[in-house]
Amino acid sequence: MFHAILFYSFAAVLIGASLGVIFSKNPVHAVMFLVLAFFQSAVLWLLAEAEFLAIVLVLVYVGAVMVLFLFVVMMLDINVEEVRGGFTRYAGLGLAVAGLMVFELMNLVWMKSEGVLGDNSFAATPEGYSNTKALGAVLYTEHVYAFEIAAVILLLAIVAAITLTMRKRPGLKLQNIAKQVAVKSTDRVRLVKGMDTEGSK
Repeated sequence: MFHAILFYSFAAVLIGASLGVIFSKNPVHAVMFLVLAFFQSAVLWLLAEAEFLAIVLVLVYVGAVMVLFLFVVMMLDINVEEVRGGFTRYAGLGLAVAGLMVFELMNLVWMKSEGVLGDNSFAATPEGYSNTKALGAVLYTEHVYAFEIAAVILLLAIVAAITLTMRKRPGLKLQNIAKQVAVKSTDRVRLVKGMDTEGSK
């Protein structure tokens, strides 16, 4: 019973944060509502005993992606009037998608209440069970090739991004580490003797 109360409480906050993301007029406030939504989702993952997914959601999305979004939103000069115009322009499509999602959720709840889906509740986990360890064992045994291929693709993306930013452009200033190490004080400092008072007159 207590578990259900916690679930519905955090789910209600999650829905409220999601609505705040949609209807917030300030982009910074929308990003903060999205951070709150991610935190609530992480708590729901914890309640489902998926602590690894909860930690990854907080560290990756809240700690990295959303901080980047926040910096970008604060640095860009966003025209709020244009954003509102786009919101009203696509309001019909958004309402149609929202209606479809509500219909699917209601259909799922009805099928669950009628017993069409069967008993698909979470199985009880033994004491000392760690889904993080189980996930790591699956990744590095059954799906090790797919995991390594994904890692190589990400590495290629990083190298490609660095290559695109390091290409020669007019006015681009680059560092030469060898010249910086070999520099001497006589190359950078010039001593100038000051003139006395009589000479300056």
